[in-house]
Amino acid sequence: MSRVAIVTGAGSGIGAAAARGLAKDGFTVVLVGRRPEPLEEVRAAIGTHALAIAADVGEPESPQRIVDETLAAYGRIDAIVNNAAVIRNGPLDSHSRERFDWHYAVNVAGPFFLVQSALPSLRAAPDAAIVNISSSVGSMVKPGTMLYGSTKAALEYLTRAWAYELAADGIRVNCIAPGPVDTPIHATYADDLDATYADLARRIPLGRMGTVEDIAVWVRFLVAPESAWTTGNVIHADGGQVLGLPESAGG
Repeated sequence: MSRVAIVTGAGSGIGAAAARGLAKDGFTVVLVGRRPEPLEEVRAAIGTHALAIAADVGEPESPQRIVDETLAAYGRIDAIVNNAAVIRNGPLDSHSRERFDWHYAVNVAGPFFLVQSALPSLRAAPDAAIVNISSSVGSMVKPGTMLYGSTKAALEYLTRAWAYELAADGIRVNCIAPGPVDTPIHATYADDLDATYADLARRIPLGRMGTVEDIAVWVRFLVAPESAWTTGNVIHADGGQVLGLPESAGG
């Protein structure tokens, strides 16, 4: 039977692109997301080697349910791609406790407990791999992103901690930290999307926003046999954003 990968946030953007790419590489893909309709569109595009599970990874019961439904359908889990995330930007005094808890439930607790729930299956897999999707703001300060950025910094720490702890089990754990990528998440916090995109692009040394395929190619590599001696890394796929502003951007 083919290897089985769980991809969260798989209804659009990076998650959908990663799922399609993994399916092309021979994986059976379990698509997880909050909205059934986009999940079903991705599942239909992939074909028979995909299962859609509508679930909010921030809900306490979701990780175990996702694992249980995956094992009921396929009997194994070989890879997990923790991509689901939420973001609401603002200064310190704008954030409620509810918003704080929401960010950490989805962006940190979700991946944590999904991996924990899947551990027995991952330990039984011959070449298990976990790929966490962080963000460039996990390692650089950008005004307004303190909640989102701090959750991504936590996910990068978990990447290193899991990689160290699970190495003896043969489970590899790596992280991709994208820069600004053209995905629907920006519309959830930006009032003027065109202006936001222009501002993001000018801050990238390579001069453009990323595409979902720029990130999906790294997901595919990090679960492939070719990366079998790679664990505990944070890959900055960000057009050089973490290097700082290009001189021409000023400010």
